[in-house]
Amino acid sequence: MSTAIHAPAPALEAAAHNVGLTLTAAEPGTDFTGASTTRAIVALASDPTRQLVLELSEAFDAANPKFAAALAVFFRETAQRLRNPRPDVHLTLHGLPLSFSKFAWPFHGSTSGADTFIVHGDIRLEDGHGSKLHAEISASLTQTFASVIVALEQPFAEGFIYNAVRKMLDQGQLELVLSGARQPVPVTTRYYSMKQQVFIFNDTTEKQRHAYLAAKVFWLSHVLGGGAPVWLTDPRDAQYLNTTVADLKTTAAALAAEGVVRLDDTGNWATATDTLRNQEDAYRAQVAEALAFIKPTFNEDMRRGHTNM
Repeated sequence: MSTAIHAPAPALEAAAHNVGLTLTAAEPGTDFTGASTTRAIVALASDPTRQLVLELSEAFDAANPKFAAALAVFFRETAQRLRNPRPDVHLTLHGLPLSFSKFAWPFHGSTSGADTFIVHGDIRLEDGHGSKLHAEISASLTQTFASVIVALEQPFAEGFIYNAVRKMLDQGQLELVLSGARQPVPVTTRYYSMKQQVFIFNDTTEKQRHAYLAAKVFWLSHVLGGGAPVWLTDPRDAQYLNTTVADLKTTAAALAAEGVVRLDDTGNWATATDTLRNQEDAYRAQVAEALAFIKPTFNEDMRRGHTNM
């Protein structure tokens, strides 16, 4: 196993530099199976404290032309996302603010003998009150699904994996707990249109997107971000909500017109107004309702021994 720290590949450095990012070599890591990985710190050149870890398999060839377009998109979006006060936090459609961390990239083959690829990670409720509720995640790709993505590496999969996790919570198929075993997140072709070649997670209405963006500003800017602006036209959210960046920008403008948020000159970044900040009770009630929805329930008749068997 190699323990040498290798400088980031020139192709990666160039793609990052083009959008105002820097790459710094980090201590090498290992994936879930113990195979060596290469790691780098991705940071904003203008503010090196805003950073994330990029982890790739040692065999990944960043210079391969087939990766160029997707890497450019990844770094371009990362440069924007790192400007958020909490770039690790994403909101669910039901109003749960969650941090995503400890994802052990890249995917590895299943150790149970299943014909799937796995990545492990952790999500945690970020309610501003130090909640300890979290879920350890085991996201799996089928062989068929794996064939439609560019590579089984972080830059090409992070977005749709995070969206699949959010979708599972929307459906009540994951639970946030104080402790427990890893919970499965099967990522199959039901999340992907082969005909359109796009990911599909939630069919949302304008009303739902309106509520979503308002809640995003409330939690990510007001509660977690110290009033710093948040990015409302994130393509990852557009994919999650089955809409477009242009539509998100239109919705953001409508929120500003209503006095709910305050937009910057680009119309892409927003902070909360007093109108939004004063809705804390409603948003915390929404979190409580969402937590109740994802908590497993039991048939009380069966608990008492009354069955139809």
